[in-house]
Amino acid sequence: MKYRKLGKTGLDVSVLSYGASALGSVFRDISKEEGIRAVHTAVDAGINLIDVSPFYGLTKAETVLGEAIRELPRDKLLLSSKAGRYGSDDFDFSEQRILSSVDESLQRLGTDYLDILLLHDIEFVPFEQVLHGAYPALDKLKQQGKIRFFGVSGLPLGLFEKALAHKELDVVLSYCHYSLNDHSLLHLLPLLEQRGVGLINASPLSMGLLNLRKPAEWHPASEEIKRICHHAAEYCAERGTDIAKLAIQYSTANERIPTTLVSSANPDNIRRNIEWTEGPIDEQLLKEVLGILAPIHNQTWISGRPEYNLASEQS
Repeated sequence: MKYRKLGKTGLDVSVLSYGASALGSVFRDISKEEGIRAVHTAVDAGINLIDVSPFYGLTKAETVLGEAIRELPRDKLLLSSKAGRYGSDDFDFSEQRILSSVDESLQRLGTDYLDILLLHDIEFVPFEQVLHGAYPALDKLKQQGKIRFFGVSGLPLGLFEKALAHKELDVVLSYCHYSLNDHSLLHLLPLLEQRGVGLINASPLSMGLLNLRKPAEWHPASEEIKRICHHAAEYCAERGTDIAKLAIQYSTANERIPTTLVSSANPDNIRRNIEWTEGPIDEQLLKEVLGILAPIHNQTWISGRPEYNLASEQS
């Protein structure tokens, strides 16, 4: 397993990190035992950054993860959790709720500190709520020693520019913007590097778009994006490979992307993902697949309030 520095935090993070959303049965129903095996498989293979949220499975993911890491050395793990989002339409970025949320997460995880706390999907609330509620809470939590580093997460790239214009952040988590079909995250890298902000890149499969199976009904991408991504997956399959392999290799190969977050509760899938990151990429196939995806290159979808998406479109 390769490791890279996460911005100015000084943390050495595995190039492939573990997304614990699967532990909350958000993709399919899983047992606690299966989830524990998945976490242990990831850690045994060298993954050290694990990301979770109280939103995933409505606290189930944090609860299962807490049991999974109980027997593991805490100082060998980098735990990232979130606050502010608690359901599909349940958001609360008030100072008091962020403070209490972290205490609840710590209890479920069985630890007395988080390495990273992220404000979860801030694009769904007016930025003033983040600025006057959540931001002061982050400073208090850091002073109390309950979190080591903090940042924000979300889909529209514009939210990171807005967030960083008002506060010095340690880390940001961006998803669906550095994958085979969309690498608009590259436009944000100069700002992040200038400010020393650590970057967690999530969902290299674009929330299931880069897959032979049809994406979930709720997937917000346009029909054109879905159709062309499916065509690219079929093209890879016809040539005897899985587009997921190409996608994970592509995302983890870039030295400017410290870590890429992938979620699975299947230990075999986790082992396979790790093996892929250590193998050479098929440059010819990559060129051909990027060609197929060219008509939808960097096309995304609306998430949250217009103020964040407009900023994203302008970036």
